[in-house]
Amino acid sequence: MNSHDLWNPPEVQFCFAFVNSSCPKNVRSVLSAFAMYVVMIGAIVMTMLGNMVVIVSIAHFKQLHSPTNFLILSMAITDFLLSCVVMPFSMIRSIESCWYFGDLFCKIHSCCDIMFCTTSIFHLCFISVDRYYAVCDPLHYVTKITIPVIEVFLLISWSFPTFFAFGLVFSELNKIGAEDFIAAIDCTGSCVLIFNKLWGTLVSFIAFFLPGTVMVGIYIHIFTVARKHAKQIDMGPKMKQVGSESEIKNSSKKENKATKTLSIVVGVFVLCWLPFFVLTITDPFINFTTPEDLYNVFLWLGYLNSTFNPIIYGMFYPWFRKALRMIVTGMIFHPDFSTLSLFPTHG
Repeated sequence: MNSHDLWNPPEVQFCFAFVNSSCPKNVRSVLSAFAMYVVMIGAIVMTMLGNMVVIVSIAHFKQLHSPTNFLILSMAITDFLLSCVVMPFSMIRSIESCWYFGDLFCKIHSCCDIMFCTTSIFHLCFISVDRYYAVCDPLHYVTKITIPVIEVFLLISWSFPTFFAFGLVFSELNKIGAEDFIAAIDCTGSCVLIFNKLWGTLVSFIAFFLPGTVMVGIYIHIFTVARKHAKQIDMGPKMKQVGSESEIKNSSKKENKATKTLSIVVGVFVLCWLPFFVLTITDPFINFTTPEDLYNVFLWLGYLNSTFNPIIYGMFYPWFRKALRMIVTGMIFHPDFSTLSLFPTHG
């Protein structure tokens, strides 16, 4: 193969060469296809490993068995399943523009795609509720965020997206009104989830804009409360400030760290998912003329939110870094290490 073949793809090919109704294959140059596979496999592996570390850490260390961490554990399981069940097949479809796994699995894959992504977003929303009580109502936090409450959060986060995704895809309500377009693009080797105008808007509202608005609103309120606490510390009596200078500095550091963390949480969430759901709403209104590669870029940007979740909700905590070191070095296999303290002790 010469350099000309590496950069210039050959003539039109089809997903199934011996099937008359086969879809045309999006043939890419060897180098561009290789680069895409490297990037996407890297994202899949990072998502798997990052969320697996969170799962093992919280499941193994008894000190981490708290209501908040059970919520984070469930989200990590969701993101891990997304990386195993959905992302590998989406990778092949995105690069080859062909679906080689049959019509039934196409529907199941679409259901899992909607379900896991929506479940992950719901978890983020309920984690923001947990953080609200932790920061804004700390005196009642232990009584309000209990194991039964977390169980309700988890039930909603898993059951609603599951019924919603499988019900929508298998009922084909999303195709009503778009039959002509679907018939025009129908071919063997295609697996495209088409939303009509109504369901494109409803899916985006239910899966993103509603939980996203709740999440952003709560974090803005947390940010406001944190700033108010900082001002109260600064305006305290001079005698108290002199007597507890180190305490004030520690409190200010915590407020600053919390503010930075919340900014990253909101920024990454919006950056990852907003383009995809805006496209989901607008595409039916522009007669589904969005380029396939642009759609895939926005879809994978949304997937990356599951890659970043363990970084945001894990690596910002010292206990996570300590647990990671123990996992990497194999210390977790030693007897009694599940009861080891992961939190720094204060004198």
